[in-house]
Amino acid sequence: MISPAVVLALLAALANGAASVLQRRAVMEQAEAQDLPPSRWWQVRRAAAWLVRLLRRPFWLAGAAALGLSAAFQAGALALGSLSVVQPLMATELLFTLLLGTIVFRHRPGTLTWLSFLMLAVGLGLFLGAAGPSTGDATGKAGTWLPTGVCAAAAVAGLVALGKMLGGAVSAAVLGMATATCFACTAALVKEVTGRIPEGMTALLATGYLYAACAAGLLSLLLLQSTLRAGSLAASQPALTLGDALVSVGLGKVLFDEHVALGAHPVQAVLGVCLLAAGTVGLSLSPAVAGDWDAKTPPRRRARGGHR
Repeated sequence: MISPAVVLALLAALANGAASVLQRRAVMEQAEAQDLPPSRWWQVRRAAAWLVRLLRRPFWLAGAAALGLSAAFQAGALALGSLSVVQPLMATELLFTLLLGTIVFRHRPGTLTWLSFLMLAVGLGLFLGAAGPSTGDATGKAGTWLPTGVCAAAAVAGLVALGKMLGGAVSAAVLGMATATCFACTAALVKEVTGRIPEGMTALLATGYLYAACAAGLLSLLLLQSTLRAGSLAASQPALTLGDALVSVGLGKVLFDEHVALGAHPVQAVLGVCLLAAGTVGLSLSPAVAGDWDAKTPPRRRARGGHR
């Protein structure tokens, strides 16, 4: 039962990486056309107009389609595996984002960025492998959803407010963490929904989990757009993917009684944490964080035989 969940989780990570790169490309195209987002969040009319124009861009639409595929793969993985296994596996989105970004933006981020992303992914894999999360329950424990949801909403609101006050790569990282929390909550709600499917659609529709999952997914998508506008992919993706993994482990424990046991493999766990720390430090020193490799769209190729 674990093997199909792993495959589906990796496919979801690949689709998520594609969605981030393609939508970042669309945001950059719109910015270069001097079609900038509104400077104040309360200017609803300008914000709506900017979003409508963004929806017409092919790269954004392709990214939205990839996000839909990711959601389908993720739902299948969560139906077969635990939240503590599926969501951390999606941290491989870091490498998929880097690989696809080099193709879409036609610019190599540099050796330090490659090594940093690799250390982050390997470190997370070692840590979670040492943790050995259990399967847990198919549905959440009674009485835990409401307080957990309130705490998560407060955390997201605080991170968004902090991200708006900051600027550059730090703002992108903070907003990425807010988005990651929202995505982790969406995944937990999706797991709850898939766990309740055997009860029948009538019983499922009578609960609020399906509607909450849709609302959390929409909020995650909106927060993702703010994160992509705030800074480069190298700045936002580590917080987005690693935050999603770590928050999901916590939600798995609180909601679905999934356990982790670090004592069985302490050396592997420590090595994983060290690689995570080294990757984070290396990425913070990388020129890609300043927005070099994905801050501009690649020049259009001229047709053969064309004039200058």
